[in-house]
Amino acid sequence: MTAPWDLTALINAADPRAGLAERHLWLVRLMEWLRRDRPGGDAASASASASASAATAPADADDPARTPQPVLRLRHLLNQIDRHDPLRERVQGLVQAFWRDIDAAALFADLGFGTRLSFSGELLARLQTQLLPGTPETRDLAALFGLVFRHEDAAWLQVVDPATVARAAALLGPGPTPMQGVLLDAVTILVSAVQAAGYAPALRQRMEPALLQDEPFRQITPAAAALRLALLEGRTDDTLREAAFVRALLDACRRAADSVMPHLEAYGVSIDIVFELDQLQARTQRIEALVDALVAPDRVAEGQRLLLALVHTLRELRGVRALVARHYSLLARRVAERSAETGAHYIARTRAEYRTMLRRAAIGGSVIAGTVFGKFALTALGLTAFWAGLAAGLNYAASFLIVMLLHGTVATKQPAMTAPALAATLPSGRSSSDEEIEAFVDRVAQLMRSQFAGIAGNLALCAPLVIGVQWLATVLTGQPLVGPAAAAYVLDSLTLLGPTLLFAAFTGVLLFASSLIAGWAENWFVLHRLDSAIAWNPRIVATLGDARAKRTAAWWRANVSGVASSVSLGLMLGVVPAFAAFFGLPLDVRHVTLATGQLGAAAGALGWPLLAEPAFWWCVAGIAGIGALNLGVSFWLAFKVALRSRGVRVQDRARIGRAVRRRMGRQPLSFVLPPPDCVRKSDAGRR
Repeated sequence: MTAPWDLTALINAADPRAGLAERHLWLVRLMEWLRRDRPGGDAASASASASASAATAPADADDPARTPQPVLRLRHLLNQIDRHDPLRERVQGLVQAFWRDIDAAALFADLGFGTRLSFSGELLARLQTQLLPGTPETRDLAALFGLVFRHEDAAWLQVVDPATVARAAALLGPGPTPMQGVLLDAVTILVSAVQAAGYAPALRQRMEPALLQDEPFRQITPAAAALRLALLEGRTDDTLREAAFVRALLDACRRAADSVMPHLEAYGVSIDIVFELDQLQARTQRIEALVDALVAPDRVAEGQRLLLALVHTLRELRGVRALVARHYSLLARRVAERSAETGAHYIARTRAEYRTMLRRAAIGGSVIAGTVFGKFALTALGLTAFWAGLAAGLNYAASFLIVMLLHGTVATKQPAMTAPALAATLPSGRSSSDEEIEAFVDRVAQLMRSQFAGIAGNLALCAPLVIGVQWLATVLTGQPLVGPAAAAYVLDSLTLLGPTLLFAAFTGVLLFASSLIAGWAENWFVLHRLDSAIAWNPRIVATLGDARAKRTAAWWRANVSGVASSVSLGLMLGVVPAFAAFFGLPLDVRHVTLATGQLGAAAGALGWPLLAEPAFWWCVAGIAGIGALNLGVSFWLAFKVALRSRGVRVQDRARIGRAVRRRMGRQPLSFVLPPPDCVRKSDAGRR
């Protein structure tokens, strides 16, 4: 075959006796010829033929300057075939063979719907669609459709005039009666899928019982069968009545499916359930579109709309990013809401809460002081990279768990929790009131001074305790626990002149990731009702006793997020650098509290003369940068996720910025220390 834009060669290649793949390839090349924008040649012929189709096209569609090139070429093709009977016989023979050997119902029943039963399976299928080439050697019209059409074709398909659509359907379609059977078969396939999804335990058990009393998922199958029978027997009045009943049942099925979402938001989100729910909703809409096409008086126009809908579906089939964004947005919102709920406890509004924050941070700093010595001890063992990273991760995880159990806090874990809480109070209207802006500035000030209290409490206890232990060990044993060699390594690794800031930003990403893991773990815990299982499972109750089982269930329900956050953060801080080193990536972590403790250990080993060394002060500057990036990166990432998961668009950025700067100018200490009258009525009401 010659170039696809050569119309003569294209029509001559229409061989009814050709094999399956050759016939399908001919259709693909026909569509390529229609799209081809080539000056001269066939394009000129197509423009010249526009006037010949004036009798079958609207007046304004005959202007080549206003009519898309594919429409002109389609008219030219139809005109040429109408004038030459041998060409018509060749093309119609190929088309008849095509419709005889193709599974046409698959186009309407399968295109746009997941071939897998889970979100991960559909994601993999879409990746394969993008990476692997398709073949025209298939009897599945849904698979072939993506080779014949592109989603860009919708732009010209929607402006094809009805007369040209009718002519093209007469030439290339299977005919009205066979097409009716194809659509009815597709409805039957889709209805069976809808009924199966409606009875699936994951959806049925989460639907509102009142919406299932009339059993719409059971009735949809006999209703579709009655519609099919009425259509085949030509009973017009019965057909319209049965079609209306099918539409009413589809509405009832959609309402029942809609009731699943509130349950998911309240009791935990499952990505697979959301995916299955979307598939159910989309199938009900496709059934309704097919029913409209079956009973519409103008079947040509309805067929054109149905074809356009299928072409638009091609974009969605290849959209990996859209699939991920849609289905993970609910999980992200659930995680953000849980983080906001937790983060509210990290915000000090009153002086009493501020003192409590300092006390909790002091507990965290005290525990981290022990973590510092544990890190040096593990380093001295000389383990291989992986085992050294795992040991360090377990050391960190155990320390963070101890801090949590002692009701302490680690300041660097606060931003990922407080950012969603701040996003929840963000003014998002187009014209927020002055009171809303000021309330948000109050929350910003509260958050900043809470963060200051956390950092101050951590560092005020961690470094002095490490130095004190070093001094005590020197007094008792004649040498510090951490020697000069380790101190020299600390000075070299924490200096601002090295990659410290890069590692600190990377640590901020890990801090944010741990908050996501914590939210996901709590969502998973609630979704699978593990608190109820712990409280009522017969074996657990027999082992722990009724009262202890209930206390255990309540403890895990309240602390699963904290445990997941502590363990995941600790393991990531230790193991991720080891994995990065395996792949040749020179990544490390820099945690501000741990770094401060390490510098304290170096000072305890080298003594007072260290204060006169520039290297010490470069490390002090490095620790300041570490703190800023640990907090800033994790806060920014968490804030962005919270905004996107809630669909918030900040409209008053300039006003908010001016209000924050004005507060900093007038009351700078309010961002560090709580004023005596810091409890506003609005805050009191929210609390």
